Amino acid sequence: MEEGTRGVAEARPGGPTLEQVAGALGGDLNAELRRAVEVLGRVGLTQYEAKAYIALVGRGVGDAATLAQAASIPRTSAYKVLDSLVSKGYATPTGGKPILYRPKPPLEVAEGLKGAIGEVFEKLQLLQTLVAEHGEPQLVYLLNGRTKVIGKIGEILDQATRTFILTTPQIGEIREELGKKIGHAVKRGVQVTFITAPLQRVPEGVTCVTRPNLLATEVLSDGQHALMAAPTFDACGFTDNPILVAHLQQFLDLILEKGSQGTSPG
Repeated sequence: MEEGTRGVAEARPGGPTLEQVAGALGGDLNAELRRAVEVLGRVGLTQYEAKAYIALVGRGVGDAATLAQAASIPRTSAYKVLDSLVSKGYATPTGGKPILYRPKPPLEVAEGLKGAIGEVFEKLQLLQTLVAEHGEPQLVYLLNGRTKVIGKIGEILDQATRTFILTTPQIGEIREELGKKIGHAVKRGVQVTFITAPLQRVPEGVTCVTRPNLLATEVLSDGQHALMAAPTFDACGFTDNPILVAHLQQFLDLILEKGSQGTSPG
């Protein structure tokens, strides 16, 4: 059977379920499945996304309906989950109707994550070094909870007067939660720049710089306020300390120099 024909056949219902995929991992099925989902959650996938990626790896190819069944996730959520996996670099759409999805090879994904995680922890190490050297109290303020973290990003955006730079793999969530605030910032003359994965839709008037394998969300406003959030927005640290802000500015300047840049028409 030819490759194109085989891909369509594999996309039909009746393929392996997530439990069967977990069986291929070896050991106790439930324990291995829970561990795989847990580990993928640590690097930024939701539970539905983790289950969908595991099912996709087990199948090799599938459409939204088939993968929803295999992963035991709501069919109504399947397209959003798969689009998110594409934006995060875990899957690629193959085109056609219905759209078929293929998984990025797990080891290729792992290598990309290693680089992104290493980059994040290098910055955290720099933060620890700076705190030790300068001994300033309360250099970084911490917030816990998705609502508070998103709210803080919105607050920084509202206060911006000149520039607002945001780097994130979660562009869809930011666009959905803060779309009006972004529009208001653009209208009052703030230069808003998003650094995100390729092929993402950004709000009108926002400059977009593409970079793959992003992990954390970082914000820099007016060169005075900085924030770094966990992949799922469940915690963040923010600061207005000039030393820490300057270091993040230098890092983001390097990304802006190397990235592919354009302005979204909407």
